[in-house]
Amino acid sequence: MNQKSLRGSLLLLLGAMVWGAAFAAQRVGMDHMGPWAFNGIRMLLGGIVLSAVSAVLERNQKKEGKPNKEAVPAPDPKDQRRAGLLCGLLLFAASSLQQIGLVTTTAGKAGFITALYVVLVPVAGWLVFRKNPGRIIWIGVAVAVAALYLLCMPADGFELQQGDLLMLGCAVCFTAQILCVDYYAPRVNGVKTVRDEALVTGILSLAVALVVETITWEGIRAAMVPILYAGIMSGAVGYTLQILGQRDTDPTVASLLMCLEAVFAVLTGAIVIGERLTVRETWGCVLMFSAVVLAQLSPVIDKWRAARKEHQKTAAL
Repeated sequence: MNQKSLRGSLLLLLGAMVWGAAFAAQRVGMDHMGPWAFNGIRMLLGGIVLSAVSAVLERNQKKEGKPNKEAVPAPDPKDQRRAGLLCGLLLFAASSLQQIGLVTTTAGKAGFITALYVVLVPVAGWLVFRKNPGRIIWIGVAVAVAALYLLCMPADGFELQQGDLLMLGCAVCFTAQILCVDYYAPRVNGVKTVRDEALVTGILSLAVALVVETITWEGIRAAMVPILYAGIMSGAVGYTLQILGQRDTDPTVASLLMCLEAVFAVLTGAIVIGERLTVRETWGCVLMFSAVVLAQLSPVIDKWRAARKEHQKTAAL
């Protein structure tokens, strides 16, 4: 694994930690306001923070006169605008389907089906781009699905409901968002893209909230701490880490790393909220970490296998 690939993986791992910890904040925030309002306000907050960060980076670049890959404008302004709009629309669609689906399905099933993007990403990459991630990665994907089942699903299984189909649509949208980020990440300014993505998602979510929910200042004040964490850390920092991390990481490996969000959510719930890990959840965490380790070792294993084949070929001559 080269230095850039390791850096990208570490950024995605940190992003998964941030998103996992946000589940506790979001659960507390839902006690005081509706999901559309919470999502809208926290994403708008993230967009505002990223706007300030982008402005500071550009100002520092002008003062120092040095190129900064995070501050310079995108080579093609149309690509910059298109990236923020498309990623934002996909993120809004995914979060909307998730919220609606939660009405008629359980949180555990929602988490499991949503995280199936870990399977859909390599499948979509193979079908659309004819890009085969390799045998080791496919094994890692299978292990990750088993881990997600243990982490999210009850021991007695589940029955297919209408909300489950909506969650499957959510997983498809998250798959498209990951592939969209993978396409645009090397071409655009990462901070600006996440800024635009957050603003698009926040504006659309808040527009829906104004129609279907009642927003009060009392509720906003009561949920201020969760909003600040979910907005600044999960909304601004988390998606920035995704954009920067995916620049140097295969999208299938990235999806595996981001699935660690489920592990960190369980661990955070145990540490912060006092939820206890069952034996089933513990095994799910172990399997998920194993899947990620497989994904990270894949380039090393492939290189070793190629060298072995070359050695055998040479010896045969």
